Amino acid sequence: MGLRADMPLLARHEGEWEGEYLHLDREGNPIDWHRVQMTCAILDDTVYHQTNRYIWDDGRTEVHEFPGTYLGGGRCGFDTERIKGEFWELDASTIYLSWQYKAEDEDLRLYEMIVLSEDGKSRNRVWQWIKDGVCVKRTLINERRVG
Repeated sequence: MGLRADMPLLARHEGEWEGEYLHLDREGNPIDWHRVQMTCAILDDTVYHQTNRYIWDDGRTEVHEFPGTYLGGGRCGFDTERIKGEFWELDASTIYLSWQYKAEDEDLRLYEMIVLSEDGKSRNRVWQWIKDGVCVKRTLINERRVG
C-alpha cells in the first residue's frame, strides 16, 4: 500500500492553509505570535512534503521545507537540517507527531496533536515543548483551508 491508502487522514490535509501561531510560556503568557501560510502535498504516494511560510507583523519572514518519507505501517518520518521525528494517525480526525529541533538540547522534545474538522475546512494544532519531563512552552495553531 502507499501513503494515501495507509494514511487517509493525512491525504485530507493536502492543499493550502493559512492561520496563526501563538507561542505561550510555561505560565501561559504570550511570547510570540505570527501568521502562517502552508502547503501540504503527497508526492509519488511515498513522500509527504510541507512548506511553511511564517510572517510577523514587523516584516520578518521565514520559509521552511519539511519533506517526510513514508515508513510503512501508517507512519511517516522526517529528518531535515532543522528537525527530526515521526508522525502517525491516531483516529479519523487526529494526527500525532513527536519531534526534536536538532539545534536544541537532546532532552527537549516536542509533541504535537493536529485535529482536522469534520468538513476538512479547518484544523487546530497544539505543540507541547517538554524538557526534563516538564512542559516549558506551548504553541497553539489555528488554520483554515484556502483556495
